[in-house]
Amino acid sequence: MLISNVYRPMVFGCQADDRLPEVARRMVEKEVGALAVLDGEKVGGIITERDLVEALAAAADPASQEAAAYTSTQIRTAALHEDSGEVARRMLEAGIRHLPVDDRGRLVGMVSMRDLLALETWAL
Repeated sequence: MLISNVYRPMVFGCQADDRLPEVARRMVEKEVGALAVLDGEKVGGIITERDLVEALAAAADPASQEAAAYTSTQIRTAALHEDSGEVARRMLEAGIRHLPVDDRGRLVGMVSMRDLLALETWAL
């Protein structure tokens, strides 16, 4: 199945200078495990639940930390026309659970391992 049939066609984000408690609140509010980190209107990276856990473990005062300090900037993406099985393999190999979805250079949503697992489960 194509990623275009699986991904969540919404982009939830935060600003690079948002403090981590605000990032966590936004994840809870939107019921997502990752946010696009925006630098103005440009996507500068992605921050995940794992990044928040790392901040809690590493920072003396995680509440004072900005999202940019824990943002993954090496962004990998999935394209709308890609096969979901291939995208799942890439995510497993890279050890990531969330992947931004790109349509001709424009961020259009996010796909998660949970989305791909649900697809696999429903296909049975």
